Amino acid sequence: MASAPIDRQTGGMAYELAQVNVGRLVAPLTSPQLKDFVDALDPVNALADAAPGLVWRMQTEDGNATAIRAFEWDAGTSAGVIVNMSTWRSVEDLAAYVYSGEHRAVLKRRREWFERMPEAFTALWWVPEGHRPGTDEAEDRIRHLRAHGPTPYAFTFRETFPPGGAVPEPGQADWFCKA
Repeated sequence: MASAPIDRQTGGMAYELAQVNVGRLVAPLTSPQLKDFVDALDPVNALADAAPGLVWRMQTEDGNATAIRAFEWDAGTSAGVIVNMSTWRSVEDLAAYVYSGEHRAVLKRRREWFERMPEAFTALWWVPEGHRPGTDEAEDRIRHLRAHGPTPYAFTFRETFPPGGAVPEPGQADWFCKA
């Protein structure tokens, strides 16, 4: 059995930040109402793929993340749920991608394409370097965040935790943007 990667600087286990984001669609992906969103998927995914700090992005063999079925228990009366999941080198790398450029422009239009969700729809957590979380793991993290709020097990951009830590890092939300 292979051992976990070791961080050369700290001598401890090396971690990557996992993130999951779910959205309840206001209409089917094939509808005219979602055309702008669907048209933005390839360019925005290409930006993510080129973003500093991205390690892995969940997708099918043909590169389609919208075809992945998960969180179906969370659809409610929506037209369905889509999910994206990825791993990053740091919270800062993920935030730099999420809150800048073309992704931010798409993020600002999310109310046109997705139902407003009063509960948590994004969760962050640390995984051992090289681990690729599955949708069951992501669903568990979202459920935990909704039930318990931010903890080292599942947290948010507003309240992050260091890898393996239990105390939020001071000043970590200075870059947070509500876009």
